[in-house]
Amino acid sequence: MSTTTFAPPLAISSARRASRARFASSSRHLAARASAAPEIEPPRPAHASSSTTRRSFFGAALAATLSTFFVDAASAASSATTTSSSEAAAEAVAARAVGGGGGVELFAVAEAAPGTEIYFGNGCFWGRQHEFVEAERRRGRSDAEVTSLVGYAGGYSTKGPDGKVCYYYGAPDTVYERLGHGEVVRTRLSDDGDAAVEDLREFAKTYFANFRKIRGFGMQRLDPQDAGPGYRNMIGLPGGADSPLMRVIEEENVNGMKLVRGDGNKMSGKDASEDDVFNAVWIYDSAALPFYRAEVYHQFHDGLGYKFPEEYTVGLKKDALKRGLIAPTGCPEMLERAFAEFDQIAS
Repeated sequence: MSTTTFAPPLAISSARRASRARFASSSRHLAARASAAPEIEPPRPAHASSSTTRRSFFGAALAATLSTFFVDAASAASSATTTSSSEAAAEAVAARAVGGGGGVELFAVAEAAPGTEIYFGNGCFWGRQHEFVEAERRRGRSDAEVTSLVGYAGGYSTKGPDGKVCYYYGAPDTVYERLGHGEVVRTRLSDDGDAAVEDLREFAKTYFANFRKIRGFGMQRLDPQDAGPGYRNMIGLPGGADSPLMRVIEEENVNGMKLVRGDGNKMSGKDASEDDVFNAVWIYDSAALPFYRAEVYHQFHDGLGYKFPEEYTVGLKKDALKRGLIAPTGCPEMLERAFAEFDQIAS
């Protein structure tokens, strides 16, 4: 009988604070260089009413925005961004930019789509999972047919489906961000070709709707306070940028975000080869860079600063456990009262 290891109660909040703090110093430095801060449109509101909390959230969002926008030329060239005006960065973007999927015939998309698993990442995966579950429901799926799960993907360092990838409270050599991964939601397309194409279209719409415009600059995700390669924007699908399914992704990219071919993020200390880039989405080949399911604790979780109904956080989670959609991964689970109580409910 396998046993589950539990992390201490404050591990998750401490880990997220550490992740944000890692980028705070560079954010302050870059903020000092900026002559004027861009105006940020309001992100998805958290259910906090104090003016102090709102100011704190805005400040974190501004720092994260500046840290991703005001990137120097060397960083931009290495990660294929367009935030630097250097000629080297422009050449890198041109070499790796994705485009031309509109030339793919729809029948080719319908042939490639059935049963395909795709992952989407942009910020904290808790809130994004709820968005994709709701997208599945709009497509007529029952709770027993929901496929959206949170996990980790896009890292070069872990190869194959048997590798262990864990949250921050796992062993150091298993921590997802150290392995180059980011937080994602994986979902599955229908088995019928036409239905699968419509699934993909709905999922792509959902993904690109989870950004807000910074006037004059481009699109920023809803929770920019979570900054760094572990929260970068990404889409993973079989074949990556060369997949026929890219036609639908490009069509639903209505705000013209940069779609950039990714090879998998490699971490060198704190430096990432494919970093958290403003107004850009990394496109990965999910066959080469697979999805790793996250711990049970993270599945069907409340959002970051706002709650979801219990039919989602308890009902759907309990159903997913019973049908084997989620299960222990071998990584430590978070130990807190609410999760312990859920463990009793689900048993």
